[in-house]
Amino acid sequence: MPWSNQNGGGGPWGGGGGGNNQGPWGQGPNRPRGSGSGGPPDLEDIIRRGQDRLRGLVPGGFNGGAFVIVAAVIGIFWLIQCVYTIQPDERGVELRFGQPRAEVSMPGLHFHFWPMDRVEIVKVTEQQRNIGGRSSSGSNSGLMLTGDQNIVNVQFSVLYTVTNPQAYLFQLETPDETLQQVAESAMREVVGRRPAQDIYRDNRQEIAVEVRNIIQDTMDRYGSGISINAVPIEDVSPPREVADAFDEVQRAEQNEDQQVQEANQYANQKLGQARGRAAQIREDAAAYKDRVVKEAQGEAQRFISIYDEYVKAPDVTRKRLFLETMEAVIGNSNSIIIDDKQGVVPYLPLNDLGKQSTTQTGGQSGKPATALQPEAK
Repeated sequence: MPWSNQNGGGGPWGGGGGGNNQGPWGQGPNRPRGSGSGGPPDLEDIIRRGQDRLRGLVPGGFNGGAFVIVAAVIGIFWLIQCVYTIQPDERGVELRFGQPRAEVSMPGLHFHFWPMDRVEIVKVTEQQRNIGGRSSSGSNSGLMLTGDQNIVNVQFSVLYTVTNPQAYLFQLETPDETLQQVAESAMREVVGRRPAQDIYRDNRQEIAVEVRNIIQDTMDRYGSGISINAVPIEDVSPPREVADAFDEVQRAEQNEDQQVQEANQYANQKLGQARGRAAQIREDAAAYKDRVVKEAQGEAQRFISIYDEYVKAPDVTRKRLFLETMEAVIGNSNSIIIDDKQGVVPYLPLNDLGKQSTTQTGGQSGKPATALQPEAK
């Protein structure tokens, strides 16, 4: 061949022949290296040694022990699947061939025969289901029509616990979705019978209690195994399209309430004053009544005493009454004394004299008072 004479009959790349056992690139073929060769260990040697050690560990050799290994792995996997744990806030229901068992698995470690048996785990602590608003799955689930033809957006929650795990798991296909639909329907029913003012401020707590009772009755008829604890109403707002107008109405109502309170305060003030004056008038009237009655009773007693004296001495009493009466009548009048013999008799008006002396003494200081002469009338 053309290259047979090159490099002393070597290969086509200038290698030697069979004498030096070199390859085409001037080196010999790869040989297995031992531990004393100084090179890295051979992969085939490592695999062969591992197989030897495995044959020594497995009874009956590698071919006979493969079944044992596979069986051990399957047994460990089966044992892991048969053991399950129930947490303190959970309850478990075991199913054998799809049929639920009557016993409920309490918290702790349990064993069942898998795959014939399987377990369904249910949380029994209080859970919350938000309905309406942003937290709801439906965008219009919170919009409701009130009894006075107003639209309100109600956001509320349903707090519930699972009391019967078997009924919760197998009585309803989707108990959570059913609970949400029942809660929405109950809230729409109650809100639709009431004016908007009740759901906004006045009777929100009463509405929540009524909705809770309706939801519980419905879920009990379904046999859901759910107990409704409370239905708190978190927020009630008008739709966004009429929010501004609603705010104006609310401000007007607040102003109305303020004006009503001021009017009530003014009315209470005036009413208190009127009641005080009325009480004073009643007290004055009672005092006047008592005074008049006492005076009348005194006059009556005086008349009776006079009558008793008159019965004892009629002439003396008659004369005394006459004199007292004439004194009372003539005492404050101008008197004229007439005598049959002398005619008009002059007299000295002592009462007028005393009054005039007092007047002159007080009115003309430093001037002596002059005595009045008796004058005939």
